[in-house]
Amino acid sequence: MTDAAAPARKPGWLASLRIYLRPETRPMLFLGFAAGLPFLLIGGTLTIWLAEGGLDAKTLGFFAWVGFAYSFKFVWAPVVDRVPLPGLTRWLGRRRSWMLLAQLGVAAGLVAMAYADPAASLEWIAGAAVLVAFASATQDIALDAYRIESAPQELQGALSGAYQLGYRLAILASGAGALYLANWLSWREAYLLMAACMAVGLVTVLLVKEPATHLRPKSLLQDPGQSLIDAVVGPFADFFKRLGWMALLILAIIALHRLSDFVIGTMAGKLYVDLGFQKPDIASVTKLYGLIMSLIGVALGGVLVAKLGVVRALLIGAIVGPASNLCFAWLAAHGQPDLWVLTVTISVDNAASGLAGTALIAYMSSLTSSHYTATQYALFSSFYALPGRLLAGFSGIIVQDYGYVPFFLYTAVAGIPAILLILLLMAIRRRQPAEPPRAD
Repeated sequence: MTDAAAPARKPGWLASLRIYLRPETRPMLFLGFAAGLPFLLIGGTLTIWLAEGGLDAKTLGFFAWVGFAYSFKFVWAPVVDRVPLPGLTRWLGRRRSWMLLAQLGVAAGLVAMAYADPAASLEWIAGAAVLVAFASATQDIALDAYRIESAPQELQGALSGAYQLGYRLAILASGAGALYLANWLSWREAYLLMAACMAVGLVTVLLVKEPATHLRPKSLLQDPGQSLIDAVVGPFADFFKRLGWMALLILAIIALHRLSDFVIGTMAGKLYVDLGFQKPDIASVTKLYGLIMSLIGVALGGVLVAKLGVVRALLIGAIVGPASNLCFAWLAAHGQPDLWVLTVTISVDNAASGLAGTALIAYMSSLTSSHYTATQYALFSSFYALPGRLLAGFSGIIVQDYGYVPFFLYTAVAGIPAILLILLLMAIRRRQPAEPPRAD
């Protein structure tokens, strides 16, 4: 057999690790930080703030629905994809202008939350949290498009890893950092300083270059009728045309892959408070130490994508993610604030979550067409968050009626459908090896 006919060899583990040294990954570290900062400030950190204020589990559960902005961002993704911002787009370009505007919106919302009192103005803090979620989701639309357009498909695993690294560092800041600040100063000062941290994203947007692309889609403001059809219908038509009926299978996999993680998110913080853990302990173990384990998972996820391929890495993530929730059931059954049990739980959960998240991001990135990058990726990321956020709203009712242990066991079982669907996808791919390529 000649060299030309020899099958392509998978890169070795060392070569797979070197992919993180590519210069294309550097901006994603800081942009990932800007994307991750709001997440806990309207999620787990906010839950601890509200729980300390005496809010019951049922009301806290419904606060998970603040994140519905992330689940429906595909609705306004065509606007972000096509509508120029007066002055800003000409100065910064299509992707960077929307990122900058969204980051300013996140900072403004966090300032508004800082001046709210959960005991006296719950509606105000909920409204400000919705503003943060909407601006953050808008930032995600533009940022994901920037990431996908900034590098070829073979580098998307590395860019996903760098993005996840920055995201996890932001989780450290908005989790452990915010809790330490709230303990030393107050919740108001903590949220004001978190708003100031959005400067990391603002500076990065001003320094990076707009992705070079040969595509210049017509603005929605030019020939509105045809452009609107192309912007709204085009991304969906393109996706189903390329993948046919398998598009439904792929969307189901995306929707169910991280279901378990989203469902437990709100109740984890409530569990820590109910077990008697103090803010410094929660910050040190779940956020500070948890970041280390998350980064290990993120790095491993990027390596698995490069070494084994994106679908096999996706399967591994679908298995270890839900399985890690069994540790939370163990923690709840322990019934007391044991730091050793909490540390083991966070070790397993954060490493599994980092691995699964990196694999899913790389997989979703591989499915997009460069004609509709922002809208299609927004569709995928909306699908992966929607079922989990919907069920998370009822998590407080389950905990209140049945307790923590049955709840976490239920979240682990909820991961089984995604595993089965990925196995089905792999079986189909073996029979039809020529997968429809990403459209360029």
